[in-house]
Amino acid sequence: MKIQLLIASDDDDYREQLSQVLTERYSDTFEVSVCSSAPRLAEQLSRRVFDAALLEPELAEHVQLSQVRMPLLLWNGSAGCAVSEHVRQIRKYQRISSMVSQLLEQYAAVAEKSGDAELERGRITVVWSPSGGCGKTTAALAYAAQRAGEGKKSLYLDLEAFSSGPVYFSQNGKSISSVFEKLDENVELLLQSIRQKDAVSGIFYFSQPENYDDISILTQEDVRLLVNASVQGIDELVIDLSSTFDDKIQMLLELADRILLVTDSSRASQQKLEQFRTQHSIYEKVREKTIQVANKGFRIHSEEGEHAVLLPLVKSSDPVTVYQTLSAGFFKE
Repeated sequence: MKIQLLIASDDDDYREQLSQVLTERYSDTFEVSVCSSAPRLAEQLSRRVFDAALLEPELAEHVQLSQVRMPLLLWNGSAGCAVSEHVRQIRKYQRISSMVSQLLEQYAAVAEKSGDAELERGRITVVWSPSGGCGKTTAALAYAAQRAGEGKKSLYLDLEAFSSGPVYFSQNGKSISSVFEKLDENVELLLQSIRQKDAVSGIFYFSQPENYDDISILTQEDVRLLVNASVQGIDELVIDLSSTFDDKIQMLLELADRILLVTDSSRASQQKLEQFRTQHSIYEKVREKTIQVANKGFRIHSEEGEHAVLLPLVKSSDPVTVYQTLSAGFFKE
């Protein structure tokens, strides 16, 4: 559900600019209402309840704020007013994206947690390989970028033990570790508050963990919660997994709507793939939703009931160029 947000400001230019950007860029997150005077603010609060409000201190002084779950005063650096002693503040003049991030992070602490049944769930695609070094991350990013290029809201979630995220994306936002510390709050909103978007590919992503242990210590239920929260409001969630196998990997393979099973022409990769197919009971359970991705120009004959994607060898030393080249329509529905 959208956050019911009220903007109360008598600064016409500021109010109109902020409401316009929020309406245009964050329409899937906020339902925005505005008002420009204390009497109008009092009238609106008498008729309905708001999840959050951005309020000029001068207007907030004259009304009861009991109808707002999370009121925030627009602070411009000047001395506070009487109401500011018991109402939190947010900087008035800053990048709107930063304001949205702060608003969502603070609201996550007071909002009710959403249950799985309430999620508007997109598709979950898990990218995995039993063999390291075969280009799994490249395939995951290529697929995520292709979906973004098709106009879909595509989110890349890196759950590898050791992240290569900084090779591909700017790491200017808060680390995903900041969410791991607050899994008892509204995780969907926390994730939205730190989610970033790559300007070139259109992929949404999170900044890498602060420490590799931050991923390894997550329990199976922690991971399930994280995935179910990440897919909220997203068309496609692409999860990049380590080339290991444990209870968490098995749970994600079973949870996924689609599995991209990545391999290349090396004997080690083929041997490990064959062991997975013939020696692990999970394979028969997920065969129908598995797509084998033959990377680096490898030609294969897929197993019965298994689809295949053939990715060419891209002769470039730049990993970003490689995945962007492979995002040009190789993955078919």
